Amino acid sequence: MNEAGGAQETFISHLVELRDRLLNCLYALLIVALPCVYFAPQLYDILAAPMQAALPQGTKMIATGVIAPFFIPVKVALLVALVIALPYLLYQIWAFVAPGLYQHEKKVVVPLIISSTLLFAVGILFCYFVVFKFVFATIAQFAPQSIAVAPDIENYFNFVLGMFFAFGVAFETPVVVVVLVAAGIVKLQTLIDIRRYAIVGAFAISAVVTPPDAASMLALAIPLCILYEIGLLCARLFVKQPDSAAQGEGGEEAGR
Repeated sequence: MNEAGGAQETFISHLVELRDRLLNCLYALLIVALPCVYFAPQLYDILAAPMQAALPQGTKMIATGVIAPFFIPVKVALLVALVIALPYLLYQIWAFVAPGLYQHEKKVVVPLIISSTLLFAVGILFCYFVVFKFVFATIAQFAPQSIAVAPDIENYFNFVLGMFFAFGVAFETPVVVVVLVAAGIVKLQTLIDIRRYAIVGAFAISAVVTPPDAASMLALAIPLCILYEIGLLCARLFVKQPDSAAQGEGGEEAGR
């Protein structure tokens, strides 16, 4: 009975802690979201700046939905609030999970969380400052003179969000490579040997994810190839590789 009661108390204490952590996350999001929503129009203008720069002088984006002029900027503001509060949210998750991890697991998880978060953010920034410049300029150049280019703000928001997600995930390539090697799922030498296939795969993924133009495809494919090489380098430096000589000697002794 004592053991059962102790287990029940432990379970309840974990539930209480989880509730507190979730409430802390909710409070943090609310605190950050309020000023972001207040500046929602300005935040959307920042998001729309690459598109506006590619449009003809005096041309503005349009809103075909009745509530789109209000709803889309608020969506942008909430996403910005989520990004700003993300470090605190990750800390709350880590504080809840960390007591149940071993010391060597903590040493692995923390660098992975930090590196994956930073790489995702770098992917979004690269997409905003580099890729959008080429994509929107190319679209504007190919538009016939008989067409007035005036993108809808909701379609633009969905496009931008999809591109941000695609580039953020693509920039996680080094983390994926290191995890595959560290977990023993794939050998480092195997990833090195299939480098040419990885390059072909990078261009194939870029052709599917990005708009159908060469500039945007290259803007994703080239960083993917570079990030794959960075992942191989990090795996070689930070993941302990088995000693092939020692394995050979062990195999000979076993044969004897």
